[in-house]
Amino acid sequence: MTSKIIQDLEAVDKENAVAYGVGDTINVHQLIREGKKERVQRYEGVVISRRNKGNIKEVVTVRKIVDKVGVEKTFLVRSPLVSKIEIVRQASVRRAKLFYLRDRKGTKATRLKAKNEGVKANA
Repeated sequence: MTSKIIQDLEAVDKENAVAYGVGDTINVHQLIREGKKERVQRYEGVVISRRNKGNIKEVVTVRKIVDKVGVEKTFLVRSPLVSKIEIVRQASVRRAKLFYLRDRKGTKATRLKAKNEGVKANA
C-alpha cells in the first residue's frame, strides 16, 4: 500500500511525463556538479530497458556506442539530477528488453526499425 504523498507525486509526474518506449533514441539531460559549478550533460542513446514504468522509482537504461565500445548508463527518471528527457527518434520493437543489442557489432548494434517504416500511404 503506497502512501498518499507518493500517490500525489505520481499523479503530478504522469501529467509531465514524456511518452518514450523501449527502442526509442532519447536525449537525457543530466545535472553534473563539479565542486561549486553545475552544468548539464547530454547523454544520447537507445533505450534498452525500462523498469517500474509509471512508478516514482522508474529506472531507464540507455545504451550508446563510443569509439566502437558499447556504453550503458542507468538513470532514475524522477531524480532531481535528470532535468529533461527528449525523444530523438522512435522505433518499433517486439521485445520489452533489448539486451540482445549487447551482442551486436557495428551499425547493427544501434539500427532499429523506425516507427512508421514499412507503412504504405493510401494513394
